[in-house]
Amino acid sequence: MSNSISILLRRNLLDVFGENDPVRRRAAIDEIFTEDCVFYDPKNGIYRGRDEIDRIAGVIRATHPDFQYQPIAEPDLSGDGGRIQWVSGRPGEAPAYAGTDFIVTREGRIVAVYLFFDTLP
Repeated sequence: MSNSISILLRRNLLDVFGENDPVRRRAAIDEIFTEDCVFYDPKNGIYRGRDEIDRIAGVIRATHPDFQYQPIAEPDLSGDGGRIQWVSGRPGEAPAYAGTDFIVTREGRIVAVYLFFDTLP
């Protein structure tokens, strides 16, 4: 299955790191990530492979299960990669934090995700 980079950016944000249900999260990971994928987290390190991305996404969600990610701009695309800027927080409240996800893709799947935390807009 081939996905556009814009779709992959949104699905990574919402269906992986924004998903509380572990079965749905894992299904999304298996669909949109390559087997040799990697996630670079500036605070906690590097996670390699679908199993590790699934594990760390679950750990991150458990710290704030009621937060929702919200894109704040349309994805920017370049070559085989792209970025999406977002905020996260409790619905109806001011965002608690902001970030940018950069991805690199191969054959319609995510090979690498680079997370950067941003200053709140």
